[in-house]
Amino acid sequence: MCGIAGLMLRQDQSELTLRQRVDALNTVLAHRGPDGEGTWTDPAAGIALAQRRLAIVDLMPTGAQPMVSASGRHVITYNGEIYNVPALRQQLEEQGVGLRGTCDTEILLEAWERWGQDKTLAAINGMFAFAIWDRQERKLTLVRDHFGIKPLLWFETPEGIFFASELKALLQEPTCPRSIDQASVAAYLRHGQVPAPWTILAGVNKLEPGSSITWSAQDRQMGVAPQATRFWSPHTAMITGQAKPTQASFDTLVDEAEVLIGASVERQMIADVPLGAFLSGGIDSSLVVALMQKRGGRRVDTFTIGFEEPRWDESPHAAAVAQHLGTRHHTLRTSGRDALALADEITGIYDEPFADSSQIPTLLLCRLVRQHVSVALSGDGGDEVFAGYERYGWGLKLHTYQHKLPLALRRSVSAMLSATPLALLDGIAKLSGSSREHPGHKLQRLAKLGAADSFVAGYRQFLSQTDNPQALLISQSEHHPIAYHDAVTADLSNPLARMQLIDAISYLPDDILVKVDRASMSVGLEVRVPLLDPVIWEFTAQLPYDRQRKGKKGKAVLRA
Repeated sequence: MCGIAGLMLRQDQSELTLRQRVDALNTVLAHRGPDGEGTWTDPAAGIALAQRRLAIVDLMPTGAQPMVSASGRHVITYNGEIYNVPALRQQLEEQGVGLRGTCDTEILLEAWERWGQDKTLAAINGMFAFAIWDRQERKLTLVRDHFGIKPLLWFETPEGIFFASELKALLQEPTCPRSIDQASVAAYLRHGQVPAPWTILAGVNKLEPGSSITWSAQDRQMGVAPQATRFWSPHTAMITGQAKPTQASFDTLVDEAEVLIGASVERQMIADVPLGAFLSGGIDSSLVVALMQKRGGRRVDTFTIGFEEPRWDESPHAAAVAQHLGTRHHTLRTSGRDALALADEITGIYDEPFADSSQIPTLLLCRLVRQHVSVALSGDGGDEVFAGYERYGWGLKLHTYQHKLPLALRRSVSAMLSATPLALLDGIAKLSGSSREHPGHKLQRLAKLGAADSFVAGYRQFLSQTDNPQALLISQSEHHPIAYHDAVTADLSNPLARMQLIDAISYLPDDILVKVDRASMSVGLEVRVPLLDPVIWEFTAQLPYDRQRKGKKGKAVLRA
C-alpha cells in the first residue's frame, strides 16, 4: 500500500525541474508509505512518476517503485494489492515471462505489457490505483479499482496533467486550481461529502471507481480531450444478475456465500508483515474474523474501540465474539475528550469537507491497530452488498406507499401530517399499538419522502443531511449523481436492488471508503475489505428480494 503522484507536461523540462516538482507532491504522501520512496523521470517526454512505499509483500528492493517493465516499454507507479497474484504469476510464467521478484507490482506491470489493458483489468482482483506510462505509444493511463477502495485525483492545465493519491499532494503544485466549487459545497451540505468525480476545488477531479483515463501525446497535439471509461461497474453486474435471478434454495446460497467470502478472506490474508482485523461485534466483521481464524492457522489479533457512553459502546459484543473465536483481542477505551483532541488534525487528514460521524473513532481505532500490525481486514461493504441498512426497510415502505397512492394525494397527506404536532401524532400512533420510539417523526418523514416525484428521488432524501442546500448558498447549482442514479436503476424492478446500487456507486466509495482510507493511511496502516470483491457483488446481484431480507431484517445470508 502506497501513495503515488506524477505529472505529464506538454513541453520538455530538465530532469532536475521534473524531480523537484514531482518530489514536492510525493513528500506530502510520506504517511501513506513510510518504508521507502522513488522517482522516475523522462525529460524528453515531460514525464515524472513518484511513489511512497508501505511494504507489505516482497519487502526486498525488487518491490521498489516506480517500476520499469523487463522490456523497458512500460513504467508504473502503483498503490494497492492484487490478491490473485499466484494465479496470474502461473499464467505469465507458462507464457514464458521471466519474473524478477515476488511483488504484485511486477505481476501487474508484466501482465499489462503481455496482455494489454482490457484483459489485464478483467483478470486482476484487488484494490488499486495506479498510473502506467507507455514509452512506445507515449500514453499515460490512470486506473482505479472496481469499488473505489483506493483514491486517485487529477487535474489538467494548459501546461499538463498532474495526479496524486490525495488532494493535499496536488496542492503542492503551484498551478493546481484553488477556487472553491460552489456546487461541490452544496453537495457536501446534502451528503456530508463531495461525490466523485468532483472535489471541493473546481477543476480538480476524482477518478471514479472501476474507471480508467488515458492521455496520449497525439491526442494532446490534436486537442482531443480524454474520456474516462469504465472497465467494471456494480450497475452492469446488478442489471445482469437481476435479469436472471437465482432459483437456488436459501441453504444453498448460504453455502455458496461462505465459500466465496472464505476464498476472498484467504486471498486477502497474504502478507509478509503482521496482520489483524477490525472487530465491532457486528455480523460483518465477526464473520470476517471467524473465517480468518478458521483459515489462518494461528490466533488473529482483533481490535475494537469502546466508548464511555454506554448507548454507543459496542465493545462488550466485540469482546464476546473475540472470546468465542479465541482471538487475541485489544480494546481502546475513548471519550469525548479524545475526540476533541483530534479536531485540529481532521482537516489535514481528509483534505476536503467530510462529515461522517464515525471518522474520529475510525482514526483512533487505526492508531491503536497500527501499534500492533501493518495490515487489518475490515467488514466494510457488508451492508451494501448484502442489503443490511435499516433504511432499506423504510425505502421498501416508501415504494409501497408511492405505488398505492397517486402523487397528488401523497402530497396532500404529506402537507397534512407535516402540519400536525408531533406530540399528537405520537399519541395516535401509540393508541394504535405502535411501540416505536418517536413514531410521529417517522410518520412525518415517510409522508414527506412519499411526496417525491420518483422512488429514487425519495430515497435520495434518506441519504440527505440537508434537503435544499442551495438555499444556504449564493450558487443555485449542485453536484449530485441523482440523475445518473435514476438512469442506471431504471431497468431494475426490485426496489431493494435499486437502493443497493445507489449506495454502491455513491455512499460506499465517497463516504465509507474515503473514511477508512484516509484514517488508516494517515498512520501507514493497510486496510483490506474482503466483502468488497466483484465476485461477491455479482453473486448477491442475482439474489431476489426474499433471499436478501427475512422479515424486517437484512443481510439474511450473512446472518445465516
